[in-house]
Amino acid sequence: MTDTVSDVPYIVEAEGLTKEFKGFAAVKNVNLRIRRHTIHALIGPNGAGKTTCFNLITKFLEPTRGVIRLNGKEITRTKPADVARLGMVRSFQISATFGHLTVLENVRVALQRALGNSFHFWRSERSLDALNERAMQLLEEVDLTSYAKHEAVELPYGRKRALEIATTLALEPEMLLLDEPTSGMGREDIARTADLIKRVSANRTVLMVEHNLSVVADLSDAITVLARGEILTEGPYSEVSKNPQVIEAYMGTGHGHG
Repeated sequence: MTDTVSDVPYIVEAEGLTKEFKGFAAVKNVNLRIRRHTIHALIGPNGAGKTTCFNLITKFLEPTRGVIRLNGKEITRTKPADVARLGMVRSFQISATFGHLTVLENVRVALQRALGNSFHFWRSERSLDALNERAMQLLEEVDLTSYAKHEAVELPYGRKRALEIATTLALEPEMLLLDEPTSGMGREDIARTADLIKRVSANRTVLMVEHNLSVVADLSDAITVLARGEILTEGPYSEVSKNPQVIEAYMGTGHGHG
């Protein structure tokens, strides 16, 4: 019997992933496997190669060497838009939101994009009603129904990120990629966004780069720690946080970008 997609335990597999910039290896021989229906975090101190690694997996950078597979299919040289159609979508890849459209209209535009319909689609009231209904479901999923008629520009920062996640969900991704989803947020927004990520991860896979270690501890099923472009260790937070090499890598370096 042939394997179906869901029989493949790892949704993403990267082998020997290397990225060199003018002879400097930002990512060196990284082997990464992301299990289906988990939240997987990429962490590491400044300059660890997290962002480069994330950009390689999301196809925003081409690797110097190595192979990336999505559901067993090689996507190493596939363009980001084509990968999105295969079900792997980077949040904020599709939208910065349209400030002067309402929250509902922003999600409706994303749905229309996902359907690939041209503007004649808008002329059918029944089609529009169906879109509105789905858009409201997505707003409910990210706790934004009370903001539906507000212009996006009026939203507080944390709610704007929630809207961006809603527009990403409009593409019905199997895998959601989040780049520092709580960056720049206060405590209340961080808690709300962490809760949102937990909710939208149901029946999906999430890969995130996140510098806030309490968010990582709270959400992640698996963590990959990078240092100087290489994998230092992998595992659940309870193991990773006690690893002496991880503690040493973080000492005096801060938990910032890299």
